[in-house]
Amino acid sequence: MHVGPGAPDELVSAVEEAGGKIVPPEDASALIWFTGGPGEAAPYLHEGIRWVQLPGAGVESWFASGLLTPGRTYTSAVGIYAPSVAEHALALMLAGARRLHELASVRTWTRPDPTGLGGSTVAVVGSGGIGQELIRLLEPFRVRILAITRSGRTVPGAAVSTTPDRLVDVLKEADFVVVAAPSTDETRALIGEPELAAMRETAWLINIARGALIDTDALVEALVARTIGGAALDVTDPEPLPDGHPLWGAPNALITPHSANPLKLRLPRYVERVRRNVENYIEGRPLEGVVDIDAGY
Repeated sequence: MHVGPGAPDELVSAVEEAGGKIVPPEDASALIWFTGGPGEAAPYLHEGIRWVQLPGAGVESWFASGLLTPGRTYTSAVGIYAPSVAEHALALMLAGARRLHELASVRTWTRPDPTGLGGSTVAVVGSGGIGQELIRLLEPFRVRILAITRSGRTVPGAAVSTTPDRLVDVLKEADFVVVAAPSTDETRALIGEPELAAMRETAWLINIARGALIDTDALVEALVARTIGGAALDVTDPEPLPDGHPLWGAPNALITPHSANPLKLRLPRYVERVRRNVENYIEGRPLEGVVDIDAGY
């Protein structure tokens, strides 16, 4: 197995402790990737590589590069970062509801009129690992959950479980809309002008998935026109969001710079995923987080 590039000692140790032998890339049958994008990985992917472990939960850039093709197994970090990202989503929801982004910057005593999260209706668009973890975190707030999944399967903790074709109907009922779906061709601009128009004037839109799931121009227009309550975004399109972009100054826009899953929280979980998958690979067991080439995630 080859680990790289720039892998920390704990990741290399995890591979070795799980039974893997570290070798140069040309001698490896498995590649454990840590930093860098598809362009940097391409030279490592010779015909002898049968399995590639990717460090991110989202793999859209790898699909776009054309590297994820049949005949080789790819695994992602899907699911392991859910606690950290769901926690950030909850923080953004509370900040929006309590208007903390405004109140933290006041320099004179005011009498604001924030709302609350308790008892509200929350739409979770994409109820995979992150969405389900957020639903669990929301239990003490006694919210009503409207869950959307690709298949419409029953989501634990949701009052309603439905499919994307019901998105507009769901948006009409929600006080908070959390976007937690994977980024694919099908989900690009999933939230656009019609969907924003369907949202309540007081509703908040939270995105902790990928920026491309929201039409940025349409969102800026909705915020400026105040047709929605606000937007709390950890991801944007484009990303990084350029200095001076209209979204920075849009009313009720709360932006964090893709910080829901910092390295100090991400690395230990990735190390454990790698450890388990190396053991699985050596023993011939199913790998965790296998990328579905046909589905695109």
